[in-house]
Amino acid sequence: MEHMDHLEHLDKHLVEELAQVARETVRDELREQTRRQRRTAMLYAASGAVALYAGGALALALGLGLAAGLPGWAAALITAAILGVIAYLLRGAAHPKHPHAAVVGEAAVPPGAPGTPYPPMPSEAPLRPDIDPEGPHHRA
Repeated sequence: MEHMDHLEHLDKHLVEELAQVARETVRDELREQTRRQRRTAMLYAASGAVALYAGGALALALGLGLAAGLPGWAAALITAAILGVIAYLLRGAAHPKHPHAAVVGEAAVPPGAPGTPYPPMPSEAPLRPDIDPEGPHHRA
């Protein structure tokens, strides 16, 4: 019986050791993934900042180009209008065409309802004249 107690102690020790190795491995892997994700996030942030400055320089160049033939205030106004139109078009591209229309399979809320959704009505399949609706419903 003493031999079994010794094996049980070894089993517990082995389980603890395996758990410790697994914890260290997972911790190291998570640390490495976090390091890679942090680097990627910093590169995206730097890219966004550079793109913002590039857009500002482009708007300035457009304004200065227009100012060569127009008064400064008119060139600035035209540049702002062009940027506003571009922003509006980008916003429209980011949103769906019909934001209030229910998607198929999604609960619909009728206008003026207190907010209780009801399931959409299924569309009826057209009847095919070559199939008898009263006939047997099995495949041959």
